[in-house]
Amino acid sequence: MADKRPESMERITTPELAQAFIDEQVAALKAQIGDKKVLLALSGGVDSSVVAALLIRAIGKQLVCVHVNHGLLRKGEPEQVIRVFRDQMNANLIYVDAVDRFLDKLAGVADPEQKRKIIGAEFIRVFEEEARKQEGIEFLAQGTIYPDIIESKGVKAHHNVGGLPEDLKFDLVEPVKFLFKDEVRVVGKQLGLPDNMVYRQPFPGPGLGVRCVGAITRDRLEAVRESDAILREEFAANGLEGKVWQYFTIVPDFRTVGVQDGVRTDAWPVVIRAVNTKDAMTATVENIPFDLLQHITQRITHEVKGVNRVLYDLTPKPTGTIEWE
Repeated sequence: MADKRPESMERITTPELAQAFIDEQVAALKAQIGDKKVLLALSGGVDSSVVAALLIRAIGKQLVCVHVNHGLLRKGEPEQVIRVFRDQMNANLIYVDAVDRFLDKLAGVADPEQKRKIIGAEFIRVFEEEARKQEGIEFLAQGTIYPDIIESKGVKAHHNVGGLPEDLKFDLVEPVKFLFKDEVRVVGKQLGLPDNMVYRQPFPGPGLGVRCVGAITRDRLEAVRESDAILREEFAANGLEGKVWQYFTIVPDFRTVGVQDGVRTDAWPVVIRAVNTKDAMTATVENIPFDLLQHITQRITHEVKGVNRVLYDLTPKPTGTIEWE
């Protein structure tokens, strides 16, 4: 079976094994692609980033990376993609600023599933438009990993590029499709990708769109982005970055009364979520030191515009899910 991991394949747990895998894949990619061009949707997540780094090593400028900024990424992520791939790796990178396009489509849409569908469909449209501008593309690279194959029976929908029109007859390039996530990280580290990209915590496909609960507005979306950046900065500074599996902020679509500088405020609450899990089927809540929570609260309420209250979500999975939408 073509999509079954070889039983003889050794788990990639060391830099030496990662280097052997890289050498093998670079040779295989050169043989598969020849002098043709490859298109890749580069999100900045670990899977697509490792695939990009592998292909750059194998075929250089024959790889065309497309990074679509839909306005729902975390603070600093689009800039990091440009810095790592275009500036440091000399990649052939196309940056698409589609923020207005996505947010206009999402205006007034409160249903979570409808938001997901809009984001996924619009991503495919933007990517298709960029694909049609290119000449000589014969291959489509994807960050498929082995759990995707197991969970979807070989049909990859995870990266939202499986829905390209039939007339774009690309052959697939999937160099990490037999690796588990932990193995992808070892390979990424060996390829020289930065730690905050290699060990990036899980991030939903719709991005901050499902953490700006309800109908997305630009000001509330910015409150999610800024509060999330503060939370990540404080977790890193206090030794929690590698200890907690996933942590983020949510800004729900309602306001609360507050007071600041002797004046009543009508502003949003920010909810902090921090959980640990082994398989994402169940999750426990991280016990954050109270003084750290107070410090984070002080920063968020004073540095994030439109926020006057911070809450901590104490709900495990079950009964709650990890994300709010």
